[in-house]
Parts: sequence; C-alpha cells; structure tokens
Amino acid sequence: MNRIPFLNFDPMHSAIRSEMQVAFQDVYDSNWFVMGQSVESFEKKYAEFNHVAHCIGVSNGLDALHLALKALGVAAGDEVIVPSNTYIATLLAVSYVGATPVLVEPDINTYNIDPTNIEKAITNKTKVIMPVHLYGQACEMDAIMSIAKKHGLHVVEDNAQAHGATFKNKLTGSFGDANGTSFYPGKNLGALGDAGAVTTNDDTLAQKIRILRNYGSEIKYHNEVIGYNQRLDEMQAAFLSVKLSYLPEWTRQRQQIAQMFSDALKNIGDLILPVTHPDATHVYHLYVIRTKHRDALQKHLTENGIGTMIHYPIPPHLQNAYTSLGYKKGDFAIAEEIADTCLSLPIWPGISTHDVAEVVKSINGFFGIDNKYF
Repeated sequence: MNRIPFLNFDPMHSAIRSEMQVAFQDVYDSNWFVMGQSVESFEKKYAEFNHVAHCIGVSNGLDALHLALKALGVAAGDEVIVPSNTYIATLLAVSYVGATPVLVEPDINTYNIDPTNIEKAITNKTKVIMPVHLYGQACEMDAIMSIAKKHGLHVVEDNAQAHGATFKNKLTGSFGDANGTSFYPGKNLGALGDAGAVTTNDDTLAQKIRILRNYGSEIKYHNEVIGYNQRLDEMQAAFLSVKLSYLPEWTRQRQQIAQMFSDALKNIGDLILPVTHPDATHVYHLYVIRTKHRDALQKHLTENGIGTMIHYPIPPHLQNAYTSLGYKKGDFAIAEEIADTCLSLPIWPGISTHDVAEVVKSINGFFGIDNKYF
C-alpha cells in the first residue's frame, strides 16, 4: 500500500463523520428511500450553488449526459461534437441516444477542447457541442457559446470534474442548455456511491428530464414516454447535502496544494505543469503533469510509496468500443500525446505539506535534482 495514496478520503470524511451519520439516521428513520425530501432538498441546494434554475438528481454522471441529450431530441443520424481527450463516458452518452460522436482536438496547454477547431467539424448533422471541463478547469465557454449560437446548435456541458469552476466569473454547468455532472465518490463533490445531476435554466427541459429519469412518468403509473430508472436515491442526496457546504473550503485546499506543486516543480526536467486560461478558474479535480519519461517516473514514484494515476492512457478514438468510427493511431495527435505523457499526482483536501514535499522530493530525485523547495 502506498505511503502517500493517490486519493485519501479520511481527512474529509473524518471531519464530517457526525454530520454524515445524522444524515444517514434521518433517511433511515424516514423510511422513504427513493424520490423524497432529501433529493428535493439537495436539488434545491445544488441549483443555488450552481446559479441555475434547476438541478435534477440522477443516478450517475453518464446518465446525466444521456438524459440531457435525450431531452434535447438528439437521436440516430445526429452528430455531437466532443473533445478527443476525455473519459469514455462523454462518448457513451452520445452513443446511448444513437448519435455519432465527432472528435475535436484540445488546446495542448489547457487540455480542454480548442474552440478554433470546432467550426471545421460542424456538418448539417451536428446538433450539439459537448465541452468537457477536463481535470477541473473551465473550457473557453464564451467562444463555444458563440459558435453554437452562430450555427443554431445546443450546448451540453460535461461538468463531472469541475464543480465550482468558472469562466469569466460564470460557473461551469450554467452555460449550456442542459448539463451533466457526476458525484462519483472521487469527484470534488462526491457521494458515497454513484450519483449525478443535470443542471439547466430551461423549465421545459427540466420537466422532460424529471419525467425521463422516472420511467417516463410524472404521475405514478401514468407513463407519458418511454423513460428510464435513473434516479438519485435519498441516501446519496442526504450525504451530498452535507458535503456541499464544505465544497468551497475543499476547493480552496485543492488550489493551495496545486500552487505548492506548481511552485516546487517549476523548471524541473522536462515537466510540463498545468496551465490555466487567464479567464478560467481551475478547481483541480486532478493535478496533471506531463513528461516524456512518464512511465519511468510513475514506476519511480510507486517504488517510493507514492500513488499516481494516468488520466487517461487510451484516448477514445483508439478504444476497441469505438473502432466503428474508423479512426486510427495518428488521427488525433494531440490527444495521443497527452495520453502518452500525462501523470496525475496525489491531490486531495487534507493532504499534508509534508506529503506534498515527499512527492516533490521523489520527483526531484528522479530527475537528479537536489530538493531545494521545502
């Protein structure tokens, strides 16, 4: 087991143990476990947090994206523009509605979809642009929204990694027509199991999504459309309500830790450190460095008891699941370069300065540099 794990929930969860136990007890004693007051309360709180009119709690982040696309009428024959470097769930949501994902390369500096590449990918079949706020940094949403408006397209944000991030002071998850987010345990706002939500300012879309998530039913046993069982459960909603109040402080800690890494690892070997767009904020769901010596560095850190992860080792166009798209190695060179060189360092609320120093010391040692920062 790593001395310094890639992710450690203990500092967060120990501090809120009593509140989480009360939340559990309240739901347990209520004897109401699906679609009750805890879900309604969390939806209201998260909508207020995200500066949107509606939050619709659902089963997970993938289902959130799926329902957003479904409610917008995206179907077979349509195309959805997605970044070429993202987690597979972004593409799966497009496939679930029968549409085709069309990949667009990212900005090599921010790793987010490059708006200058979007227009050339638009065809008469394009219906949606789906930007992903990757690793916790907001995409260049002004440019994306402008392109969407020009071409009459919808926007669905994949906000699974960026709770609380902003572009020009506007929150991610509040730009698009309907946006999906994830509360998977490892996310900045994480449940104790699978959970997700759709955010929107559109009353009609919100109502469609509420119906779709619940068997296509607004009134019990009256099914208006073919729907799904993709509901957020009461227990997870209660836990999320507790955690939501701590998210700003946890975000501040993530940003502080990221700054420590950035200050300490500057000009070390061939390391490429995270770059934040001047109009964006970064909530550091992940702190991702890049180096041509990635595999050797990861091995070195593992041997020194430091956990790391690769997000993501195989870009979507090279996954077996998407061979039908007809892409080959070399088709998305930037995504492939990121996949071959990226490494995520430990970053979580409560990680000690000592542990950050140990990570830095080990990286310095790998590159043959004396540890002078700490």
